[in-house]
Amino acid sequence: MAIRSLLREYSTMRTLLNSLPAVASAAILASAAVTPVLAEEVTELKPYTAQYQTSARGMKLDLTRNLKRGPDNTYTLTNGGKILVVGFHEVSVFRLDGSRVVPKSYVYQGTGLINRRREVHFTPGSDTIRSLYKDQWYELPYTDKTLDRMSQQEQLRLTLLNDPTPKEDITIRVADARRVKDYRLVYVGEETITTPAGSVSALHFERLHDDPDRESDIWVAPAWDYLMVKTIHIEDGKPVEVLLTGGTLDGEPISGD
Repeated sequence: MAIRSLLREYSTMRTLLNSLPAVASAAILASAAVTPVLAEEVTELKPYTAQYQTSARGMKLDLTRNLKRGPDNTYTLTNGGKILVVGFHEVSVFRLDGSRVVPKSYVYQGTGLINRRREVHFTPGSDTIRSLYKDQWYELPYTDKTLDRMSQQEQLRLTLLNDPTPKEDITIRVADARRVKDYRLVYVGEETITTPAGSVSALHFERLHDDPDRESDIWVAPAWDYLMVKTIHIEDGKPVEVLLTGGTLDGEPISGD
């Protein structure tokens, strides 16, 4: 029973870290459509390494996320962590087209007791997305600006860097597992968040759920290029929190007031 409980909490922590920034990036797509940014004016993504800690039911999991830039405006985003006998590692590869993220592939690999693999592949010019879930491949419908679970997080940073005012109730589309999902986001306001790296002003977004017993919130910090600094997810009355503990941005240590 203890192992089963651990696996459930681990899965919730990992899903929370990935899904909440997705809804925050909803603001991206609308602002990009309304106020396009000229290529020479685009503020590009800066590489970073960020450490997070999640907590639920007294258990804690340390996660490390890393964004590296390659040639020809390509980027590789990795994320991973381990708690006792379970762990995971995931990779998203994408490129930038002006102020827009164009995903190429996403791969998730579980380790230990959760030896699962998930993949999402985007083929230029194709009207379908190939997705691997529970050892079975699915063909998902492709629409413009569809993103994977991780690349959409960087779309949030990129668009807010170029247009810091998209605070609307907007929808974003993400390809995941057996279907393409739509998320809705509401901007709540600005708040000061205290982290082990210091206190920082952050934008607070809330994800809307059909289930009234579920709540999801995310905070991103403008001073740190809109890195995610905190998320809270509540389901069945049980909160799971993710908090930034430290890292570097463009080679410089992250530090608040």
